[in-house]
Amino acid sequence: MAYTRKDVSALTSAEKRRFVKAMLEVKRRGQYDEFVRMHIEYYTADGEDGLRTAHMAPSFLPWHRRFLLELEKALRRVDSSVTVPYWDWTRERSRTAVPWTKDLLGGNGRSSDHQVTTGPFAYAQGNWTIKEGVTDGEFLTRDLGRARDPIALPTKAELESALAEPVYDAWPWDSTVTKGFRNRLEGWGTGRGSAAWRNHNRVHRWVGGAMLGGASVNDPVFWLHHAFIDLQWYRWQRRHRGARYLPAGPPGPGDEQHERIVARHQKMPPWDVTPDSLEDVSRIYRYA
Repeated sequence: MAYTRKDVSALTSAEKRRFVKAMLEVKRRGQYDEFVRMHIEYYTADGEDGLRTAHMAPSFLPWHRRFLLELEKALRRVDSSVTVPYWDWTRERSRTAVPWTKDLLGGNGRSSDHQVTTGPFAYAQGNWTIKEGVTDGEFLTRDLGRARDPIALPTKAELESALAEPVYDAWPWDSTVTKGFRNRLEGWGTGRGSAAWRNHNRVHRWVGGAMLGGASVNDPVFWLHHAFIDLQWYRWQRRHRGARYLPAGPPGPGDEQHERIVARHQKMPPWDVTPDSLEDVSRIYRYA
């Protein structure tokens, strides 16, 4: 029977406690750091050689859908009532609104070093030491809104610009493509400031701190953000009935993207699954 992912603002006090408790237990068991390592490993940029699966490629959405499912499985082995909630950053836009509350993810980092000092994931609580990262820091950091160089969270209109796209993705299937749903949502743009980062990408930069770069999984908000991104794919599929993941087939030997991206029916590392197999999740979960 399919379970439900809820808007984080709709969680009851008991649901918040159970979610936090399950997250801390997955961390205690050492499983959480495996997720961080995996994301770092598969954070491959356009300019690097080899296959891209997690970012700057069509498989951005199915890769993170499976990644979310793996975390959710780990949480539900601890507590079968827990699911990953989503953070609707088009509505919850304040640095003090959910999910930035003491009973959930804690608040902003302090001005001196951006260390998060409130909530259950604060370093001082002793339950959330950063062990896998791109720096040697052991504590969770945030810079909500980027105080020294402010940026704004994406708006409903900016999100709509992605949802309105009728095709899933387009050649050259990377961060430079200007049409297609996937990159409009992933958010690689041109220009300076907020214009350079749209939707998904700008949210990572708005949160700042640990959410910047391949080790962004170290901030639990990563999962709430990506659950909302996954919901947009879910909504896009229902708006554009019949539209499918692209490319349908792999680019040929003469194409610059040959063996660098995953086509619809190809296996998507590190799992033995295809994008095609992840297009319909109705038997696994739904969104409230």
